[in-house]
Amino acid sequence: MPEPALPADPHEDREKSQAILTIDLDALADNWRLLKGRARGAECAAVVKADAYGLGIAPAAKKLFSTGCKTFFVAHLAEAECLREIVPEARIFALNGLPPGASALFARANLVPVLGSLPELEEWAAFCRADGHKHGAALHIDTGMNRLGLTPPDFPRALELIEQFAPALIMTHFVSAEDHSAPRNRAQIERFERACGLFPPMRASLCNSSGMFLEEAPVFDLTRPGYALYGGNPTPGSDNPMRSVVSLDAVILQVRDVRAGETAGYGARWTAHSRRRLATIGLGYADGFPRSASCGAIGAEVFAGGTYCPVVGRISMDLSIVDITDAKPLKRGDRVEVLGDNISVDDLGAWAGTIGYEVLTNLGRRYRRVYQGEA
Repeated sequence: MPEPALPADPHEDREKSQAILTIDLDALADNWRLLKGRARGAECAAVVKADAYGLGIAPAAKKLFSTGCKTFFVAHLAEAECLREIVPEARIFALNGLPPGASALFARANLVPVLGSLPELEEWAAFCRADGHKHGAALHIDTGMNRLGLTPPDFPRALELIEQFAPALIMTHFVSAEDHSAPRNRAQIERFERACGLFPPMRASLCNSSGMFLEEAPVFDLTRPGYALYGGNPTPGSDNPMRSVVSLDAVILQVRDVRAGETAGYGARWTAHSRRRLATIGLGYADGFPRSASCGAIGAEVFAGGTYCPVVGRISMDLSIVDITDAKPLKRGDRVEVLGDNISVDDLGAWAGTIGYEVLTNLGRRYRRVYQGEA
């Protein structure tokens, strides 16, 4: 018997079984341009922490830099060092501050720590004295988050210490910018304005993504959008002004019919109320499809065969089951939309009892990733 023919491209055949995550970098660039317009003359930076919210820091940062963004924020020193290799000419801030003993690493890579405590300021000032150079650093003012940042009792000592380095930025962070009616927004603005008046003149930054849509919020000198860049809605409860950046399609591995009374998935948490057609898709919680989105009060859906199809049974590590009874005929090898034009990251976050931020940053590494519009 003749040997079976090998596929022309085995790699392509292997990828047929994978979910496809598509990242539209042109949409990312358009979102930055929209936010730059809302900055009303202030500089519009970009927050690319957590691997650009899970979408890939290298392609995202390169695209943003080529579009005109020159200032970036990350969380950790390791992220900042990685980003320095990607965009050598950018200005890079590390939001989580100065780890003990890391001053020389920041200075060597021309990175700017965001200092939020007196011990950090003291260590940075001591390093600058010993090095004989006033390196740049940002000041983080706590106006209500009670997480990181200097508070009013710290200000007198901070004023002494900043004389020994180059203060590059003063910043704070909103607690509830997505809630336009929250009185704490105005209180935070006033606290920040008072703090700015106590320190020497320097660039100031207040607004995150949602803050840029608060009519009462001054933009100061620099804005720091993150979530909105990646297509998340910065105005919950209103239409999303941002373009969708990610789409996720999963492949159908098997289709079967079940009778009324049969169950599906771990723990038999779902029971067919009538004869149903089910599709098993190659996507699970190991891929970032939240387990909490299964069998919940609302429950997740996918878009397939022209309609929304509910996820049934428990989402497992590698697989999920979808009720496709009401969809146009689907078969093994067809793909279903998990995220995209019909399902947003905010939708999936709501179904899972979480937020779109968590959905984005948990997108797994097993996908076949496709970047459109790379710089």
